[in-house]
Amino acid sequence: MSSNPTTNSQQVDELATKLKRTELQHRASSIPGREIVQVLTEIPAGVESGWHMHPGEEVGYILAGTVKMMIQGQPPLTLPVGSPFLIPPHTPHNALDVGPETGMMLSTYIVEVGQPLATFTS
Repeated sequence: MSSNPTTNSQQVDELATKLKRTELQHRASSIPGREIVQVLTEIPAGVESGWHMHPGEEVGYILAGTVKMMIQGQPPLTLPVGSPFLIPPHTPHNALDVGPETGMMLSTYIVEVGQPLATFTS
């Protein structure tokens, strides 16, 4: 595994068209065929991400705000500051910042190499 961040300019992140997303690091994984991407996402109060999925696990933590996380097949979760969450691979989900402040979440993705980081599911 490289100790230097690598970037993949071909990787698509459809959520970046709707929310402010800052890629903090992007590295090869010790798991064959996987890479690790860490992203800081800001969701303004009252805004939702839209239903989407990732080609691997999303391990997240709420840094600011309160986020209602809707995960297909599960009851909605209300996640205040300090809450962790885990989204299984290829599982549609939607995040809504319930306010009053901008929500911020730190997400680490363990995803398939060469796949879009996030795609909307309609």
